[in-house]
Amino acid sequence: MKNRPSSLVRVLAGLALASPALLGAAALADPARGRSAEASWIGQELRLPPASSAVAAAPETAQAEPAPGETAPAVNPWSGTVELYGFAPLRSTGSVTIRGQEAEVDQDLGEILSVLRFAASARGSVEKGRLGLQGDLWTINLGDQASRLVGQRNLFTTTADVGQQLGIYDLALRYRFGARESALGKPGTYSVIPYAGIRLIDGRLNLAATLDGPFGRTLLEPTRNLQRTWVQPLVGTQATVFLSPRLRAFARADVGGFGLAGQQDLSGNAQVGLGYAIGDNTDLNLSWRYMGLQWNNGDAQSNGFASYLNGIEVGVKFFFGGAPKVKAVATAP
Repeated sequence: MKNRPSSLVRVLAGLALASPALLGAAALADPARGRSAEASWIGQELRLPPASSAVAAAPETAQAEPAPGETAPAVNPWSGTVELYGFAPLRSTGSVTIRGQEAEVDQDLGEILSVLRFAASARGSVEKGRLGLQGDLWTINLGDQASRLVGQRNLFTTTADVGQQLGIYDLALRYRFGARESALGKPGTYSVIPYAGIRLIDGRLNLAATLDGPFGRTLLEPTRNLQRTWVQPLVGTQATVFLSPRLRAFARADVGGFGLAGQQDLSGNAQVGLGYAIGDNTDLNLSWRYMGLQWNNGDAQSNGFASYLNGIEVGVKFFFGGAPKVKAVATAP
């Protein structure tokens, strides 16, 4: 009995000496169970995530389509345009009638430029969704223009001087069919925009002449002045279609007056041209334009004037608002 403790001690000591060998054999049989948690990464290859999960934003200017499952960027409901333009009539004809005395005008571009004192013009629009407002401002101030004075029954015919200040200001409500106006677009993309509103006309005219009467008599005519401002109803439409991503064709036509402000009361425009994008939001426009205006009160000593212009219009048009630019997404190699 006294030898039992010593025997137990010897058995335990043998097990302690044999345990390293047993553990080593277990590690060879199951390497995963033999490694400690802290050393499990030693000697292993460092693996990166798949390339499809790594993305980088590339500085692209073109708009990219959203990826599947990705929310498309919100579109700004507000948009607008501003166009600064110059109208150069190749020919101007018309007449001025003040208290029954009429003078006819027929000038080319060179003659118009020689008496031009001031000219300014611009048009623009603002739109929310498809409904919007648009305006067009055009004003010109011409000094004394040589004209032919026509008296009663053409008994008095000579040259005269006609001065003219004329302003035409349009404001209209519009509705758009088709795509939003932009500098860039897919070929075939179009828009048609009918509009209706008012046209304000402000005319200030003066007529001075020396009459050469019958039998060689010279009659001095005092200067006659006419100033009139009136409003016309206005209807029209404009349209555009892209021929290429940067080139578009456009047209415009309108008519106002309809005889509501006098015996003769009519105005109108017709325009057709091409626009080319010189930037993402800027167009250079070149077009042919015809503009006509006629008014007369119909009195016995009538007052009135008529003006017919046709020529070249050049403009720079800026586009604002619309869908935000989306940067393209590039995957890591």
